[in-house]
Amino acid sequence: MQELTGRREFVRVVTKAVGGSLLLPAFSLHQPAPLEQQAFTVGQIMELILKTIPGAPFPKTVDTLKSGTSSQKVTGIVSTMFATVDVIEKAIAAGANFIIAHEPTFYNHADETDWLENSDVYRYKHNLLTKNGIALWRFHDYLHSHRPDGIQAGMLAALGWAKFASTQDVHVLTMPATPLSQLINHAKSKLDIKQLRVVGDPGQSCQRILFMPGASGGRSQITAIEKEKPDVIFCGETSEWETPEYVRDARRQGKKLSLVILGHIMSEAAGMEWVVSWLKPQLPGLPISYIPSGNEFTYL
Repeated sequence: MQELTGRREFVRVVTKAVGGSLLLPAFSLHQPAPLEQQAFTVGQIMELILKTIPGAPFPKTVDTLKSGTSSQKVTGIVSTMFATVDVIEKAIAAGANFIIAHEPTFYNHADETDWLENSDVYRYKHNLLTKNGIALWRFHDYLHSHRPDGIQAGMLAALGWAKFASTQDVHVLTMPATPLSQLINHAKSKLDIKQLRVVGDPGQSCQRILFMPGASGGRSQITAIEKEKPDVIFCGETSEWETPEYVRDARRQGKKLSLVILGHIMSEAAGMEWVVSWLKPQLPGLPISYIPSGNEFTYL
């Protein structure tokens, strides 16, 4: 009896320490909680996530609800890169009503929609979300601010390169000397990419890699190259008049530097798959799955 009382006291103290705002489901020591007590709202899940992000909530962020309400009960969560119409339809079919997407839903960074009011494409997608009661939250700024950066962690795990990452900067990798062509083939295979754009020599030996998924911008990429002196930079995307031209000029000067462009989606998608494994232990009993939005391009 004393042991049981001690366990109850432990539960009471821990619950008080983490704070009621986490809104964890109630439970007993011997019986699973009733189903209704395990239900989470969109707002509760968002709050739980934000408690893990340094400095959150941010005063300015694109990570807002694009549809639905924070008060609605969640039947299931889908994580994805882009909330495409296809992804939305698959979420509906799976019985999930909360989509967490990394990138914009309505074709611009801030998801502004005033300029789209007369667009049939926008209205169809908006109505699809609304009539099916789908809450859609963007998880971009906060995910990159998580420690570790969720996108970087997921991508390095997918590539099997986490062991090569610097403890000071996970964007910098040091590995045994490897031909660039071998690194390219490895990335294509692990990330399911059919074609890559490359500036450089496939036969170049590479040891120091700068890995910058997504679209950090030419100035950020070039500044990192100047600082880290990599043999090759793998990035998600870049404007053709920025980093590719810098690398071309550097090579003309005799520098051994190459550039590999993975494409924005495929350079970050594994990070949104990582979100599923990260969330599941925090939301026991709630169906959580990853639906790939895929690469929208075909190659002719």
